[in-house]
Amino acid sequence: MAFDKLRQCLVGVEGFTMTEKFMHHITLKNGLRVLLNPIKGTDTVTALVFVRIGARYESSSMNGVTHFVEHLMFKGTQRRQNTQKITRALDSIGAEFNAFTSKCVTGYYVKSDRKALPLSLDILSDMLFNSKFDEKEINREKGVIIEEINLYRENPIHHVEDLIEEALFDGHVLGRNVVGTHKTITEMSREEIYKYYKSNYSPSNMVLVVSGNIDSHARTIIEKCFGRKKAEKDHRAKFEPFLDRKDSKSAPHVRIQTKKTEQIQITIGFPSYGIDDDRNTALSLLSIVLGGNMSSRLFIQVRERRGLAYRVGTDMEAYEDVGYFIVRAGLDQKRLPLAMKTIMNELRSVARFGITDEELKDAKTFLHGQVAIQMEDSFHQAEWYAKQQMFHRRMKSPHAFLKQIDSQTASDIKRVAKEVINFSRMGIGVVGPYKNREEFLRRAKLTANG
Repeated sequence: MAFDKLRQCLVGVEGFTMTEKFMHHITLKNGLRVLLNPIKGTDTVTALVFVRIGARYESSSMNGVTHFVEHLMFKGTQRRQNTQKITRALDSIGAEFNAFTSKCVTGYYVKSDRKALPLSLDILSDMLFNSKFDEKEINREKGVIIEEINLYRENPIHHVEDLIEEALFDGHVLGRNVVGTHKTITEMSREEIYKYYKSNYSPSNMVLVVSGNIDSHARTIIEKCFGRKKAEKDHRAKFEPFLDRKDSKSAPHVRIQTKKTEQIQITIGFPSYGIDDDRNTALSLLSIVLGGNMSSRLFIQVRERRGLAYRVGTDMEAYEDVGYFIVRAGLDQKRLPLAMKTIMNELRSVARFGITDEELKDAKTFLHGQVAIQMEDSFHQAEWYAKQQMFHRRMKSPHAFLKQIDSQTASDIKRVAKEVINFSRMGIGVVGPYKNREEFLRRAKLTANG
């Protein structure tokens, strides 16, 4: 079916650019949701598949299985017998390709020249629906993943982000590591892994976005590659909702990796909002003002004026029902008390007084610029719309998001800052020479209220 005959499938979405365009939204007979996002002025196209399954859907004994399955998708299919057959085919067209696993989604993508789209889609569908799960490959890959676990644990900048999730989501599946543990990876069997895959990799649990230089044959190619897979009953695993713990007298909740280092890696975090909560708009602006760029409050106070850190900034993450807001820094252990005092003062100040009109204006224009840069790329547009389709009640274009950003007031930011920056719910992740929570708090000169 040609593009101009798809009007019954159209969802009008205002494009990022000033020129009018349409997002084509199709659902195949097997339940696969497809978004076609044409972009003018590019010769590339990205095919991205989101599978709504992540580490938070796992049982404790199968921690790491979602990420394991992601690895196995590249280990051979019935038509392409091994890894080399898959990677050589993609390398032969100069494609960029990869996969990723998070707490709530697994993604697979190929970005290529527009002429190579048929091959990209064929390989993606072949991997997702026809992978062999060869037992010898599974046993070999266990060693690879265990080394990946070791790599992350030995990298303080990476591992401190695992620690903050452990602190914020103590005892909940969201506090577990995406890659699993030595024990779970070693003990899970081929049968258990394959059963998990079969239960969750159904077309109705997926979204495919094709973004870039798309011609009128794209629909036909998608039908050929993805439409042949029969519809299956949805046996997708369920996730355990996060029940936000009440204000705790034991805060801050601290997780420490005891490690002899000259530079301490530290992350300070607070629970925030789920992915479809409109308050994330104000929180994103707050993040920019506090630590989102080189003119942010924390960068100026911690690095420029006091020389306490090379790396300091803020970030935010959101899952289906909960999120978090963090400050992260690499600090000189000898000057830890001053650094922590400086950071805490900035957090208290913004929660109590909010931000200025000038800071708000600058944050908005900064975000406009960052979105414009990202949306020049077909992969980032594909990722944007895949997230919108999978996790939001109503799809929002980048343009609509920026209109929502522009509507935020200083009062909105102050209200969100007060809600999120609550020291009785604070968590801290630390990589440094501290034996336990009490020693770290004493050395940092921290109290329950920061």
